[in-house]
Amino acid sequence: MRDTIRPMRVLLGVAAFLVLLAGLQLFGFPLRTKEYFAWTVANPLTAAFFGANFWGAFVIEALGARERRWAAARIAVWPVFAYTALMLVVSLAYLNQFHLGPAFALHTRAVAWGWLAIYVVVPIVMAALLVVQLREPGQDPPVVRPAPAWLLGLTGLHALLFLVLALILLADPTHGAKLWPWALTPLTARATGAWLFGFGIAAVVALLDRDLRRVRPAAWGYLTIAVLQAIALARFGNRMDWSSPSGIVYVVVLATMATAGIAAIQGGRGSVVGATRTID
Repeated sequence: MRDTIRPMRVLLGVAAFLVLLAGLQLFGFPLRTKEYFAWTVANPLTAAFFGANFWGAFVIEALGARERRWAAARIAVWPVFAYTALMLVVSLAYLNQFHLGPAFALHTRAVAWGWLAIYVVVPIVMAALLVVQLREPGQDPPVVRPAPAWLLGLTGLHALLFLVLALILLADPTHGAKLWPWALTPLTARATGAWLFGFGIAAVVALLDRDLRRVRPAAWGYLTIAVLQAIALARFGNRMDWSSPSGIVYVVVLATMATAGIAAIQGGRGSVVGATRTID
């Protein structure tokens, strides 16, 4: 069976630590992004949204780093590569809004420069490692815990919704922001699009694998994101347009993400000898 190369597991582990810190900045201090983040996120609900995603990514990447079999680790790799590559482009496009100049405190500038360094290095290194990984000999194990049809259908709907909305937000953030249930700037709209594209890629990988055991990292991440987004709404619900169609869709999507995550976790429980292994 094809193993995950050690450098890829190390990179996932490092990335997990970095997104844990980013989540602390945004979910922990959503009202202080001018001081603690790479750029100012004026809407605290947007900051908490990003922070919840970073902490969900931490779960996915940390669990993915423990998966020895590539079939179970790749659902943590492809979404991270997609998001970081897109976020690098978004960051460079809005560089003038980053906290890079002398007007900002030294620790604030350090965060901004650190952000740029991470988003330059990670996608490049991950692309190089993917080339090596895909050349690794071996094959995928057989599907041992097939996903039920209803879960595949729900995952397909998520993939379609996330990818279409991501492309709209990335291509035309001004008009695309009107489809979102709270106010977004062009920068935060495109950053949201990068996140949604990563989610969509994760859903596509899950659809292609069709094995609940292989999608375990993403299942836990899915559930984490849904719970944390609900907490963010409880904290800053006054920033949300609850009566809008997009607001209703947003709440429904969170509920179905939690449902899908729980179902995949429950269905993928237990170890299967010779199929996928985690690092002890």
